[in-house]
Amino acid sequence: MYKLIKRDGMAKRGEFHTVHGTIQTPVFMNVGTCAAIKGGVSTEDLQGLKTQVELSNTYHLHVRPGDKVIKQLGGLHKFMVWDKPILTDSGGFQVFSLSGLRKIKEEGVYFNSHIDGRKIFMGPEESMQIQSNLASTIAMAFDECPPHPATREYMQNSVDRTTRWLERCKKEMARLNSLEDTINKNQMLFGINQGGTFEDIRIEHAKRISELNLDGYALGGLAVGESHSEMYRIIEETVPYLPVEKPTYLMGVGTPANILEAVDRGVDFFDCVYPTRNGRHGHAYTNLGKLNLLNARFELDTRPIEEGCNCPACQKYSRAYIRHLLKAKEMLGLRLLVMHNLYFYNTMMEEIREAIEQGRYKEYKKAKLAGFEANGES
Repeated sequence: MYKLIKRDGMAKRGEFHTVHGTIQTPVFMNVGTCAAIKGGVSTEDLQGLKTQVELSNTYHLHVRPGDKVIKQLGGLHKFMVWDKPILTDSGGFQVFSLSGLRKIKEEGVYFNSHIDGRKIFMGPEESMQIQSNLASTIAMAFDECPPHPATREYMQNSVDRTTRWLERCKKEMARLNSLEDTINKNQMLFGINQGGTFEDIRIEHAKRISELNLDGYALGGLAVGESHSEMYRIIEETVPYLPVEKPTYLMGVGTPANILEAVDRGVDFFDCVYPTRNGRHGHAYTNLGKLNLLNARFELDTRPIEEGCNCPACQKYSRAYIRHLLKAKEMLGLRLLVMHNLYFYNTMMEEIREAIEQGRYKEYKKAKLAGFEANGES
């Protein structure tokens, strides 16, 4: 259940009550595709990094180790040793990202596994069954994430099919939640709005899926090649047609600047691989933009990644030492940067929540963006 606490313009401050605890929103969900955060970060680490929600990937866990294996082991929470909320995506994004390995039909999608080439079929019912086996807190509806750019005809047909799939997902989840051997009988379902950059298709789809009274709603198919200004326009046009009393989730987004802009347009759930992926490539997020610690100028720099940061990396280690670890290809360097970046994102979300509560979000956003732009990075 979602409780809206405060509005500041379009920005929402809320709480989302789940069987695995309450999520304070806006929230950034930390991405653990294969039931682990890349970069050697444990679930114990995540507790100290202010992580509220962990996100895992349905398709990847279905392929390895297998959702039935995870169910036998007591579900994803027990498997990962994580007691807070988990969101699982539906496998729909792999329809987009594995385009060379799949065939889309009305019943669902035929894949070849990216690991061993074996044939896999996933439709709405299969996606719900896999996510039920994983026993996540929130399951995402199975959809197609259409390519960008796509023709209006392709987009409309795709969105219509996604709506039909969503109705099948809702029906199947109700059935699964009623079964005796289901681990999480309170699993929630979020529907996904699609339509690319065609705002009329987006708005019509938002209206249609809102009628299904789901637990939450996501904007999918953004950050797939369109410009930031196009993405912001679509968010701005679409969000007013999604229920304000339910969470709104912008999938796969994004940079700190993207998050600040989307919060201002009414979004309150986010996920992105940027903090972990960029950390593994030597990049650190700070309030003065992104730093590339592989740069020679950090060789003798004894300062922490960011002055005043309370993350485990900044509490003990210098930029010079972390740079040395990266150059020496020591795993510790990647781990420290990933931990710093997750802490940075989660701390920014805390600041966002506080700013909305105090009715000063626009002022906060402006100051934060000015800091990022000081180094030409956001």
